Amino acid sequence: MQRITYRVKVSAQGAKRRISYLLRPSKRLLNTKSNIVSSVTPIASARFARTKKLAQISSIALLSLPAESLTTVNTSIPAYDNVMLENTLTIAAVPGDSTYFATDGFQHGFGFDLVRTYADELGVDINLKAYASEEAALKALRSGNADMALTTASTKLKSQLNLSSVNVSCGYDASLTKNGLHPKVSWTFSSSSDPLSKKASYFLCDSIKLQNTQKLAAFYNQNLLKDAYSQDHFQKTLTEKLPDYQSSFEEQARNYNHDWELLVAMGYQESHLDADAVSPTGVRGLMMLTNNTAKAMGVSDRVDPYQSIGGGARYLEQMKADFADVPKTDRIWFALAGYNMGPNAVKSIQRKLRAQGIDDKSWANIYAYLADNRASNSRYGQAMHYVSNIRSYLETIKTQTV
Repeated sequence: MQRITYRVKVSAQGAKRRISYLLRPSKRLLNTKSNIVSSVTPIASARFARTKKLAQISSIALLSLPAESLTTVNTSIPAYDNVMLENTLTIAAVPGDSTYFATDGFQHGFGFDLVRTYADELGVDINLKAYASEEAALKALRSGNADMALTTASTKLKSQLNLSSVNVSCGYDASLTKNGLHPKVSWTFSSSSDPLSKKASYFLCDSIKLQNTQKLAAFYNQNLLKDAYSQDHFQKTLTEKLPDYQSSFEEQARNYNHDWELLVAMGYQESHLDADAVSPTGVRGLMMLTNNTAKAMGVSDRVDPYQSIGGGARYLEQMKADFADVPKTDRIWFALAGYNMGPNAVKSIQRKLRAQGIDDKSWANIYAYLADNRASNSRYGQAMHYVSNIRSYLETIKTQTV
């Protein structure tokens, strides 16, 4: 097999410009409105052009890596080039408490949020493919049906399939275990020499990225339902009470474009699904609405389950609208924080982060601010626990552990 040794050093910025140039839209060979296929061979020409682009991009991608990584390589097309050409990073993953879960039309989870940040840095979209087992996900990667895998698979299994992986904690496993997360959450690739794998390693082990990983791990803490009492109470409540209200949750979720299980998680956090619940401060009902909020949401009877759920759903929809500038993947957490402490309080925190040059549209940063300042403001601690508890309940429902 032909082998090439690269000796030229090119900046990442320059490489990106070259790739953008190569991927610019080309002139169409056929009139797309015509049903007649030309007698010449434009398809073959297009394939040749695409292959040529891939070869060019491959060289540029490798040159953009640090000089020490530019050892002798073969001429096979790296997965990185296909990702950049298709503008999509395809991931094979198994649902789990340390990988991902789905809600509200979007995927969430500790491992997935890290992948999403990596995809953002590459400037590509994500296509997540779910598999029932670690082995199935890894075999999909091996066969070329995915660019990378997000799993907690054993080192032995990955070795048997001759795959390369990067631990997302970059060796700081304690930062995951203290939050109840699997210590060996990893990104797996077909080859360690592929730029996609190399760039992932640099990405995860960067000192600033490691701090962000630890912030994210704190939010996705899995310890809330680890003790037997909490597990039993949660399971018993959903088994005994949810059937009475499920149709109301589902209907009101459709009315206001929410995931109905998200509303269930909110109901459990608010009242443990008790329609007659009353707090010392006067909030009441299944969704524990204040009198003012109930009136504003058109709720005439706060202890009526259907009305209470509808009032909560409508108010949550309003919170989503208030944070429309936040990316959809994080917007639900902002909306829940606004639901609990008021949208203006959350926006005040955003302004403070912005003034420090910190991304104010990242929930991990908002959560870290709440955690760091909860001693000086009890509302911060309350909001922090409110959102993380609902996330925990929802994730438990989604991953079918109850």
